[in-house]
Amino acid sequence: MENFSLILAIVVVTALAFDFTNGFHDTANAMATTISTGALKPKVAVAMSAVLNLVGAFLSVEVANTISKGLVDETGIRPEVIFAALVGAILWNLLTWLVGLPSSSSHALMGGLIGAAIASAGVGAVHGDVLVTKVLLPAVAAPIVAGVAALLATRLTYVFGRKADGEAAKKGYRAGQIASAGLVSLAHGTNDAQKTMGIITLALVAGGALAPESDPPTWVILSAGLAIALGTYLGGWRIIRTMGKGLTDLQPQQGFAAQTSAATVILASSHLGFSLSTTHSVSGSVMGAGLGRKGGVVRWSTATRMFVAWALTLPAAALVAALAEYVTGLGSWGTAAVAVFLVASSFAIWKISRREIVDHTNVTDDEPAGVVTTAMAAVTPPPAGTVTEDLAVTLPAPAPGPEPSKAAV
Repeated sequence: MENFSLILAIVVVTALAFDFTNGFHDTANAMATTISTGALKPKVAVAMSAVLNLVGAFLSVEVANTISKGLVDETGIRPEVIFAALVGAILWNLLTWLVGLPSSSSHALMGGLIGAAIASAGVGAVHGDVLVTKVLLPAVAAPIVAGVAALLATRLTYVFGRKADGEAAKKGYRAGQIASAGLVSLAHGTNDAQKTMGIITLALVAGGALAPESDPPTWVILSAGLAIALGTYLGGWRIIRTMGKGLTDLQPQQGFAAQTSAATVILASSHLGFSLSTTHSVSGSVMGAGLGRKGGVVRWSTATRMFVAWALTLPAAALVAALAEYVTGLGSWGTAAVAVFLVASSFAIWKISRREIVDHTNVTDDEPAGVVTTAMAAVTPPPAGTVTEDLAVTLPAPAPGPEPSKAAV
C-alpha cells in the first residue's frame, strides 16, 4: 500500500466515521422492540447488539462487492468523489437521528455515492441496472415482505398460544425475542458493516492502493466491524424510542414475530448480495406485528414521517454529495473546506440534540403524539354512555329569580 496518500487516509477515516453513525443510527433495528417490551434492559441490549454486529461483519463480503464493484464505474472514481459521498451520507444520518426518524443509512450511502459520481463523471458513471435490481427494488419489497411475514407470524403466534399459561408463555416469548434480536444484530453486522467495507475498498482501488476487482482486505473488515460495533454500543436512543414506542405498542409475542421476520429477510438479502436497508425491513416488520394483534394499531402519524424520510434519503444525500464533490473539485483547499463544514455541522447537530436528551433512562417513555394522531383523537366519538353525562354537566343553571324586597319582608 505504498500509494496510500493523505486524501486516501482522510477518506478511510471518514468512511469509518460513517460506519460509526450507521451503528448508533441503526441500533433500533435490532433492539428497539426488545427494549420496549422489557425483554432486555437498554444497556444490556445495546452491548449484546454491538458484539454481534462485530461478529456479523466477518460472515460475508457479498454486499461489499456489490458496492465496490457493481454500483458505480470504479475506473472513473477519484478518492475525493468517495469523500463527498460520505459527507452526504453522514449529514443525512445525523439529521434523521436528531429528529428520531429511522431512515436508511444504506440508502444515504447509496445516494451520496450516486450524487458524487454523477457530479464527477456524469450519469454514465452509475450502473442503472444494479441500482434498480439491487437497491431500489429491494427498498420497496423489503418492508412489504417483512411486514406481511410479521403480520402472519403474529396471528399464528396468538392462535397457537391461546391455551398456553400466561406467565410461562410471556417468559418463553421474551427468551425467543432475545434470540431473534441477536439474529437481527448478526444480520445487521453482516449487511451494514459491509457497506463501509465496500466504500473503503472502492476508495483503495480509486487511489491505486488496491488492484481492481479486489475483495476487502482483512484490516478493512476488522476496522469496519469495530466502528459499527462502537456506534451500536453508544445506542441511538432517539430512534430506539421511535421504533419501540412511536410506531405501535408491542407485546412479547409481537416482538418475537417482528424480529424473526426481519432477520430472515435481512439474512436472505445479504446472501444474495442485495444492499438491503435493515431499517426498512425492521420498520415493516414492526408495523406488520402491530396490525397482526387483534386490537393492535399503528401510529400513522409517526409512520408517515418515516415514509417521507425514506423517500427523501436517496435524493437528499445525493444532492449534498454532489455539492461537496463540486467544492472538492476546486482543489486541496476545497477538500479542506468540505471537511471543516462536515465537522462543524456534526458538532452543531450534536449541540442541538443536547436540548432534549434521550438516553437509556427515558428511552421507554411514550413518544409525544404527532399531528395526525392528535387530530384523529379529536374527532373520535366518545364511548357510549358518556355523552349524557357530559351534557348534564354542561347544561346551564336556571336563572335566579328576583330577590324579595325588604319591604315585603
